[in-house]
Amino acid sequence: MRAGRRKTLCLGIVAHVDAGKTSLTERVLFEAGVLDHPGSVDAGDTQTDSMALERQRGITIRSAVVSFDWRATTVNLIDTPGHSDFIAEVERALTVLDAAVLVVSAVEGVQAQTLVLMRALQRLGLPVVLFVNKVDRAGADPDRVLGEVTTRLSPEAFALGQVSGAGTRGAAYLPFEVGTTELGELRSTVRGATAHPVLFGSAITGAGVTELLDALTTLLPVAAPVPSAVSGTPGPPSGTVFKVDRGEGGRTVLARVRSGSLRLRDRVEVDGRAAEKVTGLRLFDRGRLVSVDEVPAGRIAAVTGWSSARIGDRFGPVGATPGAVAQFARPTLETVVDAVRLSDVVGMYSALTELADQDPLIDLRRDDGRREIAVSLYGEVQKEVIAAVLAEEYGIEVTFRPTTSICVERVVAPGAAVQLIGTAPNPFLAQVGLRVEPLPVGAGHEFALEIELGSMPPAFFTAVREGIAATLEEGVHGWAVPDARVVMTHSGYYPRQSHAHATFDKAMSSTAQDFRSLTRLVLAEALVRAGTVVCAPVHRFELEVPEDTLSSVLGELNRHRAVPLETTLRGRSAVLVGEVPADAVHGVQQRIPHLTRGEGVFTSGLDHYAPTTGAPAERSRAQPDPFAQIGDWSRIQRSWPAG
Repeated sequence: MRAGRRKTLCLGIVAHVDAGKTSLTERVLFEAGVLDHPGSVDAGDTQTDSMALERQRGITIRSAVVSFDWRATTVNLIDTPGHSDFIAEVERALTVLDAAVLVVSAVEGVQAQTLVLMRALQRLGLPVVLFVNKVDRAGADPDRVLGEVTTRLSPEAFALGQVSGAGTRGAAYLPFEVGTTELGELRSTVRGATAHPVLFGSAITGAGVTELLDALTTLLPVAAPVPSAVSGTPGPPSGTVFKVDRGEGGRTVLARVRSGSLRLRDRVEVDGRAAEKVTGLRLFDRGRLVSVDEVPAGRIAAVTGWSSARIGDRFGPVGATPGAVAQFARPTLETVVDAVRLSDVVGMYSALTELADQDPLIDLRRDDGRREIAVSLYGEVQKEVIAAVLAEEYGIEVTFRPTTSICVERVVAPGAAVQLIGTAPNPFLAQVGLRVEPLPVGAGHEFALEIELGSMPPAFFTAVREGIAATLEEGVHGWAVPDARVVMTHSGYYPRQSHAHATFDKAMSSTAQDFRSLTRLVLAEALVRAGTVVCAPVHRFELEVPEDTLSSVLGELNRHRAVPLETTLRGRSAVLVGEVPADAVHGVQQRIPHLTRGEGVFTSGLDHYAPTTGAPAERSRAQPDPFAQIGDWSRIQRSWPAG
């Protein structure tokens, strides 16, 4: 069977930070013959951690891809971040996987982030194999950890073997014998994600790693080889984009090909946009990236030429791409970035724009009035990452201002406004009436008409929608307005006119710009009349601490405005579940290790938004401010920008 036509498996390795997943990746590549020796996180010579900060801190920040062969299967291995600040990077990688390996430490056991990852895997319905790592370390207790796995992660987890000599350098994995009939039943339940096999071993010594590889290619849902394009692959190529990189070769898109074959010079629709040509095509193959003319279904492609592709996009015919869809909350924090050298300000904005292009969850905001650039964050570690990338890849040194919460504005009640064409103080050749109404949390935005669809040209309706979207991005106090319904109640325009024997006269005729600009001002007035309330993000947290530290921990939580809602005892530990303001999360994270002898485990994620108290928090605007013009229409010119 040729290399390109083997059975395939797209596999992710996920774990709580420091559980040893990058070391496991290195050992797997060594056992598969890709590496001459396994790299070490401590030595900083691992295959998949390429950033200097990754090597320095010993953590994985960007998901990395490497391919290897085992038995009759080609495995595309994706090594993902374990730090909670990079959970979005993990989830977007999960969308292209067939299955995952969840690594658990035989010493520390199930940790908070382990729970978060297992929930994400279960929500996406992915088959999961658990690997209990570090059985050779002092303090390793495989039996205890297996109990934690079955009680905290899944009651359907079961061991495929046992460990001898746990806690010593000579620790070995002893697999149970499985009969042919039993194997068929196991394969069915594991592939259906209703049961989760548990293996034990050590990434450092190699114990249990070959057995893990055998289990992966035997029990998980490997894809059968497909015929080549030459022999007639059914249908056009389709798949999912999960990473965008910029390097010496320019912009490279990493994508999972799910059906058909992607070929050099193919023109492919990405996310329903105009087709773009594949100008370069490389394939991950046995630890290397090799230039090819074709990437078959089941493999990971590195594509150049797709200038508009972004993470999460699907390519190929609409509806042709199967697979899971990532569901993760947007960042709840932001910070202003300052260039150390004034001469680097323009270059810094350009570099941050490229980073935002790679990661759609980096919401870049530029305030020209204050000459500030802000980026969104999941946590404080991301500041270090952004600083390291800017210094390493662009030669730009930056500093950060204090992190603040990203609030939202919720509409309180219905509100309406209208401006009639040709009637003061409306300076635009357009007539727009809008009513804004609140919608339930999570409903998103709706646009409706109380006018005839044919009452004006389609381009003007498009301009109205654009004006609405721009205004809802920054509400009365500068924050985004989610969950709102906007109804167009009035419309009117002047048809295209010209002087005799002359060309089109813009001064006499309505344009899309008129509708775009007027819509922003009318909706701003409607929002002021409706009223909005500023709401700050609130995280739901889970905190596990030694029982004897509980009282001091509760006092610290109170100082950070965190409210425990549930407290349960689990052995000698206390587990607290509660709520904490997003801007207080980092303070709690910093204090917990000091109060718990380093044994406390804290994790959190966005749960809801709650109204703020006191004066509403104001946010600087990245767009022209329509709210500043309300009540003083006389200062508005027809050339007022649309944002």
